[in-house]
Amino acid sequence: MNVSLTPELEKLVSQKVASGDYVSPAEVIEEGLRLLSEQDQILQLGLERLRRDLAIGLKQLDAGTQIPGEQVFQELHERSQARRAAGE
Repeated sequence: MNVSLTPELEKLVSQKVASGDYVSPAEVIEEGLRLLSEQDQILQLGLERLRRDLAIGLKQLDAGTQIPGEQVFQELHERSQARRAAGE
């Protein structure tokens, strides 16, 4: 397979090989594709979690056991602050 890269990407690949971290341009490209695949898997897991959480929320609504909006926003705010404090 032949792949055409922009000059910027060609330069990046060459720099990675020159750094000694990679043996060949093919290895750089393989690593990039591996990372892309990993990112896709993480995104898919996030979507599955979101769908699961949404289903739970819908069941709570149907059962009349929902949480007041103010409480939800307060919890989200607290989680956000905790993440920022942890450097995420």
